[in-house]
Amino acid sequence: MGRSQETFNKKEVRNKKEKKRKDKEKKRLARKEAEKKGSLDDMIAYVDENGNITSTPPDPTRKKEVKLEDIELGVPSRENDEETDPVRKGTVSMYNDSKGYGFIKDLVTKESVFFHVNNVLEDIPLKEGNIVVFEIEMGHKGPAAIKIQRFKE
Repeated sequence: MGRSQETFNKKEVRNKKEKKRKDKEKKRLARKEAEKKGSLDDMIAYVDENGNITSTPPDPTRKKEVKLEDIELGVPSRENDEETDPVRKGTVSMYNDSKGYGFIKDLVTKESVFFHVNNVLEDIPLKEGNIVVFEIEMGHKGPAAIKIQRFKE
């Protein structure tokens, strides 16, 4: 009798391919079986009043009426919360003399407002810590201080 023409390596490759084909067939049959079991009720998800996804339907007794007018789309408009006097008071928190810009910290709202040297009315040397009065105007990138003067008591 002659020896088999198949080497061990060839047998291993053939066996691996056969095993892979059988596994693929099993997975396909399992998917088919799962499709038959899965119903629409199994696929439905509900959102509760806190925005969490649940599998239980919402309780109709806890339902709230919402008026269409109460729903806001987009960013809410900024209310005019500012004081009636447009002139504000603040301290220069940062100033770059070589570039000619800086920031003023408003004493009332504690927010930082950008300013440029061109908006300073008096020809005064500004430095950090100076108390100034100014007005706010919307610039290219947000609020900016204009009509800046040193505070005089």
